[in-house]
Amino acid sequence: MNKPITKAIIPVAGWGSRWLPLTKVIEKCMLPIGNRPLIDYIVEDCLKAGISEFIFVVSEQSNQLEDYYRSNLHLNDYLRRNGKEDLLPLVRPINARMHFITQPSYGKYGTAIPVGLATDYLSEGESAVVLMGDDFIYNRDGSSEIERLIQATPEGQCSLMAKRVGADEISKYGIIRMDDDGNYQEIIEKPSPEEAPSDMASIGKYVMTKQAIEICSEVEKSPRGEYELPDAINILVSRGGSVKVVPVVGEHLDGGTPESWLHANNVVCGAVG
Repeated sequence: MNKPITKAIIPVAGWGSRWLPLTKVIEKCMLPIGNRPLIDYIVEDCLKAGISEFIFVVSEQSNQLEDYYRSNLHLNDYLRRNGKEDLLPLVRPINARMHFITQPSYGKYGTAIPVGLATDYLSEGESAVVLMGDDFIYNRDGSSEIERLIQATPEGQCSLMAKRVGADEISKYGIIRMDDDGNYQEIIEKPSPEEAPSDMASIGKYVMTKQAIEICSEVEKSPRGEYELPDAINILVSRGGSVKVVPVVGEHLDGGTPESWLHANNVVCGAVG
């Protein structure tokens, strides 16, 4: 019997090299969007969707994420002593279980590796949402994109989220080939507009069964020299598995580069849109 989806696997390891030297001291997932770290928008969306357990895969030197989500007794005391109790809800720990798995810095590299490290946190018949830690979907109406993804996923199967891109952006993404029922067939990495099988780009957000997550350990090194999560999806499909492609509704924002981070801040803070 399949169980409700209540767990999220979120890889946040890595140095964020495109952000150096800033990420020498600030983890990329902690970059501010407005007055909150980027990761908090992902967590908030998950909480709205009924996720109650988070499995973060972090770097060896990581502590900022864990510090952000634990109670800060000194800060709480300061707010109370200075008549700022109204701010306490802003720094209160969330109502969810949290696990922090360390990904070794010397070892295999790629998006399949941290997801595979979370295998033992799922029981048989269980699925989890898998989300990268440096991007999120913003809905101005406050609705949850993760909830839509879960609801659109056939019971006991996998799904992935995709967004439509224009011809001028197709070569920047992995473009999805689908069948007539909207199921994933394969992904073509950064094709030319003429070679693209569709205008739907994968954005690294999934519902994955325990079986699919276990396949991450079988992935071989890609031509880019990485162990990539889409290859685990490809193996699953080659064995008869079904993966539903779910179109995104909100706006896809990310902190991958200073330019995209600035755009995300402008959108969230109301400067554009």
